[in-house]
Amino acid sequence: MVTTNADAHPGGTHRRAAAKDDYLMRLRRIEGQTRGLQHMVEQEKPCIDILTQFSALTSALRSLAVELLDEHLRERAAEAEMAPELVANDLSEAIRRLLRPSAR
Repeated sequence: MVTTNADAHPGGTHRRAAAKDDYLMRLRRIEGQTRGLQHMVEQEKPCIDILTQFSALTSALRSLAVELLDEHLRERAAEAEMAPELVANDLSEAIRRLLRPSAR
């Protein structure tokens, strides 16, 4: 998730700890939404209600992924002066992974 050295960014350790706590909280909420979807299917709730919750879950995952990408971009941008081509390649790969359709 976070790959840079904390000493490279003043206050970086505190910021990353707060971000980590936020990510974990959001992942727990997403996990709860997933369990809720399982219960809805088990209880044979109407498909439209399940789809509504599925859409909310998808949105939560996408939002978290974009925030992780944003953090990665900001950290790598700080390193761009040292090795611009390597950073550009890394950023392109991160974006590709986020946008890649899931495998079936």
